[in-house]
Amino acid sequence: MAAGGLLGTALLAAAAVCLGSGCSTLGYYAQAANGHLDLLQSAKPVETWTADPATPPALRERLLLSQRMRDFASHELKLPDNKSYRRYADLNRSAAVWNTVAAPELGLTLKTWCFPVLGCVGYRGYYTQAPAEALAADLRTQGWETLVYGVPAYSTLGYSNWVGGDPLLNTFLNWAEPELARLIFHELAHQVAYANDDTTFNESFATAVERIGGRLWLQQHGSEQLRADHAAREQRQIDFRAFAVRWRGELDRLYKSELHDADKRSRKAELMARMRADYEAMKTERWGGFAGYDGWVARANNAAFAVQAAYNELVPQFERLFESQGRDFTRFYAEVQRLARLPKAERRATLESTP
Repeated sequence: MAAGGLLGTALLAAAAVCLGSGCSTLGYYAQAANGHLDLLQSAKPVETWTADPATPPALRERLLLSQRMRDFASHELKLPDNKSYRRYADLNRSAAVWNTVAAPELGLTLKTWCFPVLGCVGYRGYYTQAPAEALAADLRTQGWETLVYGVPAYSTLGYSNWVGGDPLLNTFLNWAEPELARLIFHELAHQVAYANDDTTFNESFATAVERIGGRLWLQQHGSEQLRADHAAREQRQIDFRAFAVRWRGELDRLYKSELHDADKRSRKAELMARMRADYEAMKTERWGGFAGYDGWVARANNAAFAVQAAYNELVPQFERLFESQGRDFTRFYAEVQRLARLPKAERRATLESTP
């Protein structure tokens, strides 16, 4: 979930190519291409790392665990069996990329950027934080609400498999075991199906796969304690998603109301104050003071609510679709691929009608 900082997103711009004389953002494409090439060149096969006596034992064990997860992804979840996540790179930084997202002052629709071949997405990614922050600052002067967040991993949709595939990274390798498994499953799911100009469809599908796959991984490989710890963490995630959906709904109703903009701004300030008070009560009463979402709530704005929705809005529908396909991953993926080829409105209506 992007809002919780748990999972990455597909940085499609890294795979984009500037076509023709109409490209007006050559510098952006150059940093994307160079950043991705640097990342790929930093990666070495996992076998090279594990065979090297200089590799710290803890890193070696983590890499071996990641490969068991990678095998599980292909054998049990029927995700692509290719070169992705068979290499590892230490980037010496905290994120693979930094994404900038933006939404209107009185709206919850993400601003989109469009790229040749790959269509439009609701974020713009950078391999260093400074230009992401600079873009956010510029957008704020234009009246947008913005958010910049670090992304631990991204998918190139399988386009980089010919040069070694998407690698494991230091930005997520040491996550808790269930979260590491889920991230690998999420990013591989992006290689299964992709719908142009539909970030919510793409991210919700990948999130559904990681949740289904994560549960299966724990059932087969998790200790009793690990399953108990993850259940508590997952319940907090469920609570937080419900919290975000509720307050996003409150804001959406306000923005769509007949009130004048000045009144909307006043009501919005009241809603945001109530939202933060609600969070503090939930944190104390349900989580025993757990503060893992404090940063998100402190920075919450329309952009934060909008990007959080992209990862979760259609997940229940995809989970129903999985059940309707007899919990058969091959059939499930084939149906998702069929939906991805439909016009957006028809795609959504079909998915929503899944019993």
